[in-house]
Amino acid sequence: PCDPQNIAKLCYERFSQLPRRGKPEPGREWTLLAAVLQITRGADSHSVAMEVVSLGTGTKCIGQTAMSPTGDVLNDSHAEVIARRGCIRYLIQELHGAVSGRGSSVFCAADERGKWKLRPGVSFLLFTSHTPCGDASIIPMTDSQPQPCPPVTSVKGHEQTDGGGDLKRKAEESGEVQNSKQPRLEETAEMKEEDRGDTEQCGSLNFNKTSETPSQTSSSADLAQTDGAGLHHQVSDIHRTGAKCVLGGPADPLQPGVRYHSPGVLRVKPGRGEPTLSLSCSDKMARWGVLGFQGALLSHYLQEALYFSTVVVGKCPYDQEVMQRALVTRCACVSDLPAGFSVRPPELLQATLEFPFSQAQTELQHQAGQGRISPCGAAISWCNITEQPLDVTANGYKHGVTKKALGTAKARSLLCKLELFHSFLSLVSATDPSALPNSLRKAELQTYWDYKQASQSYQQAWQQLRSQAFPLWPRSDRNLLLFH
Repeated sequence: PCDPQNIAKLCYERFSQLPRRGKPEPGREWTLLAAVLQITRGADSHSVAMEVVSLGTGTKCIGQTAMSPTGDVLNDSHAEVIARRGCIRYLIQELHGAVSGRGSSVFCAADERGKWKLRPGVSFLLFTSHTPCGDASIIPMTDSQPQPCPPVTSVKGHEQTDGGGDLKRKAEESGEVQNSKQPRLEETAEMKEEDRGDTEQCGSLNFNKTSETPSQTSSSADLAQTDGAGLHHQVSDIHRTGAKCVLGGPADPLQPGVRYHSPGVLRVKPGRGEPTLSLSCSDKMARWGVLGFQGALLSHYLQEALYFSTVVVGKCPYDQEVMQRALVTRCACVSDLPAGFSVRPPELLQATLEFPFSQAQTELQHQAGQGRISPCGAAISWCNITEQPLDVTANGYKHGVTKKALGTAKARSLLCKLELFHSFLSLVSATDPSALPNSLRKAELQTYWDYKQASQSYQQAWQQLRSQAFPLWPRSDRNLLLFH
């Protein structure tokens, strides 16, 4: 039933049915797509229903200084994060149905007072059109592999044909004139990035560097790979990620060839020319494999964390071992988790269908006179809820809002912390006081921070994950979480 092609097709079709607003301009703009699918198996387990319950597109992140203490800005607009946040809106709606007696296709009552659990046969799957940014994108390139993007030749001629589309874009974004020579590869490493630079073909991977746990070290033997036919390929280079190593840990060696990156380390996403506090999608997805994807607030209502049973990646440069390292191995050692939490690595699959608005497809469709290729500035969220299912944003705010509207409810994305907190609070109000979970019966709960901290099992699980696998994960600034 988990046919990767079917899943990719379903997601691309769902995207094509959305209105035009916020979609990339064909042939000129590219984006990434991610979606959460709900799988429902019948009691006979022969019938399987699959539906997209949340879909997201986006490649951008806001810088540290643009973060808001009132929780009204969407900090991270990468597709996977948007898809997960849309799924939270969907789950809140389903819990509303459950607590009000209307019923839910997702949840049924658990044995603990005020708690709910997944209905038998219901599971969730994450689809993403491209490998997640950060560790999962540090992929060895073998000499036999096609490049992820067609080579870019500069307008003046063929000074450099191995640079990849991202280099061209970055060169142009860093103020160099459109028809100047391609920058040398070494120069581009320090260029400012404003979004996901994960299909660069010039970085490299330090396979010998010890990263966060000894089990993640690799030997230089990793550099030679054998394909299915038993042919031996030398890995000459790797795909590079734009995400930067978190402070306090191993840095990227930035050496040429296969010694550019440190594998297995936590990374933050590049922002618009300034650092962000958003961890890479690889890191966030690894975390969801232990804490679940429901977050601290919904954990109040759930007897068990919710895990993705499967992660399906669309057609793009992909390496099963690297995905395994990034999403699974780094957290495999975590133990002593509280009840309701466990290490639940997803099954990792790849589809052969490519997203029509991927960077590579956009470069193939690009025509002269269309202007330079760039990532789409908007992020789209759609989720399967009755009220306001669509949310289109840019720079962390609703798409198209005027400067005058900033700071008002009109400008807020429905996915920002403040809006999700408010929908959670309306769920709490809709719950009969006698049916409230114990963790929500404290009088002193007021701020977003209070409600998150009161979710004790979740916080304990996070503490274990942090101490055992991700000691360098940056802590949130409490002052950004004290809104009501």
